[in-house]
Amino acid sequence: MRFAETLVLGLLLIGLMVFASAQIVLRNVFSMGVSWGDGLIRLSVLWLALLGALAASSDERHISLGALVRWLPTGGQRAATVLADLFAAVVCGALTWFSVKFVADSLTAGDTLLNGVPAWPLQLIMPIAFALITYRFAFQALRRTRGG
Repeated sequence: MRFAETLVLGLLLIGLMVFASAQIVLRNVFSMGVSWGDGLIRLSVLWLALLGALAASSDERHISLGALVRWLPTGGQRAATVLADLFAAVVCGALTWFSVKFVADSLTAGDTLLNGVPAWPLQLIMPIAFALITYRFAFQALRRTRGG
């Protein structure tokens, strides 16, 4: 699973860099560009950010407040880390819920991106990524309470 995440992230980043560079060259050298290019770049950044957050949560390399935890006794460290994981799971769960509603509203409204492409399939990364991150934080909290 980790290899697939890294591969998709790498390919998406390379594609974003190539397309953004081509868009810059087209605009500055040839005074033209792809009309839906800026929208694709913004969408690619959203996908990169969420897939990157998903990858970071799988390796426990996400942002945390570990500086204060190291001064606690061992039992306190475990409790603080479990509470932090549970809090992150609750926040990501709320983000999952709101992103599901956002995508559903986008589907209902018939929103489009990139000159006519339905927006909701391209926005599905939000609820999917947040749901997986929620699962990972909840699983980490459960594993830590069991002593792992």
